[in-house]
Amino acid sequence: MSDLTPQSEAPTPTTDKITQAARETIYLCNFRVSVDGEWLCLRELNDISLTPDPEPAHEDPKDPIAIERLNLMNMAKLSIKGLIESALNLGRTLDSDYAPLQQFFVVMEHCLKHGLKSKKTFLGQNKSFWGPLELVEKLTPEAGEITASVKDLPGLKTPLGRGRAWLRLALMQKKLSDYMKTIINRKDLLGEFYEPNALMMEEEGAVIAGLLVGLNVIDANLCMKGEDLDSQVGVIDFSMYLKDGAHSSKSTEGDGQITAILDQKNYVEELNRHLSASVNNLQAKVDALEKSNSKLTEELAVANNRIITLQEELERVKDESSYLVESSRKASRADGTANGQVLGETRKQLKEETQLRLDVEKELEVQIGMKQEMELSMKMLEKDICEKHDALVELRQQLDEMRTLNHELSIKSQSSEASAKQKNDIISRLEEKTNQMGSIIKQLESR
Repeated sequence: MSDLTPQSEAPTPTTDKITQAARETIYLCNFRVSVDGEWLCLRELNDISLTPDPEPAHEDPKDPIAIERLNLMNMAKLSIKGLIESALNLGRTLDSDYAPLQQFFVVMEHCLKHGLKSKKTFLGQNKSFWGPLELVEKLTPEAGEITASVKDLPGLKTPLGRGRAWLRLALMQKKLSDYMKTIINRKDLLGEFYEPNALMMEEEGAVIAGLLVGLNVIDANLCMKGEDLDSQVGVIDFSMYLKDGAHSSKSTEGDGQITAILDQKNYVEELNRHLSASVNNLQAKVDALEKSNSKLTEELAVANNRIITLQEELERVKDESSYLVESSRKASRADGTANGQVLGETRKQLKEETQLRLDVEKELEVQIGMKQEMELSMKMLEKDICEKHDALVELRQQLDEMRTLNHELSIKSQSSEASAKQKNDIISRLEEKTNQMGSIIKQLESR
């Protein structure tokens, strides 16, 4: 079949190009591949009417490239359907020696090679579908694992071998349909590798990508280390798909089972997507609550430190004020007229200290109000955390850290009390010095 050429009245550059492309694949223009039920039919175009059936009105029914695309799409339909049916009937994990699986990869290889642009190299012109498959890594980051695994496989020396290995790994990962849809949706990037009328650039490519979803119901375990993927010859075995009268009465029970399985699979996938979305939303809320809790904890610690500092400063101002008042009283009794200037300065200083004390008290009240607001916010936050206790177990560790922080604050308060005792000792010493100054003033008065 591969030696047949399309019939044409006179050779032209266009027909020569089409003929050369037809010889590179087994899908020739003078045959049309169609699907009759679940079997393949090859019919010569000279024996059938070329009136387009449900094909788009803008396509010429005599266009050989359009016929090639249609043939490839029908072959892909039969290959995928046959692979799913045989795999479900087999009831086990598929391996590399399984014939329907081998034929599926051959059909996919022909689909990806259709309309590829030739790249000139030192060894001549080269056509490889490895370039378009590498685009998946850029469009879908999770596909980088497959690409890295293909590049690390020993024994793969050609882009063709790497492309075949990529298809097998994507099938085992059950992501082949998603990856194909990703690159087909980016025709602006595919234009670098394919002709405008290639299968991957037309609607047939999107149809095949949709059919690949059904392959997610099968499990495959393919070992590629000892397999020669570089030099394999991909030839489609039409005997697996050609119509035979002995099988024309085959029941459609398998189709119903496959449809039910696909419906169950789609339902489970949709349920998993909803659950994943719910988990992601809950995780986002948990992260937001953790950030808010940590922020409020830091603000509360800062406010507590500020309050402690203000209380210490207020005590110090009170002590100094009482000391100055006592000193002023003693000084006024000892020297009412001679030390009037000193008394005025002391009163002025006392007034300033009093004003400072009032300012500190106001700031302390503000800080206490802020602390109460923060405590109220913390209570509301803790109530929300209790309602989501199952999803926020890690917050208990942060509560333990807050307890440790409170313990440290209590230790710091004890240290502050010790410093207050030291200040009281200093005040007693100052009172002694004041008494000494009073005795000196009395001596001066007696003189």
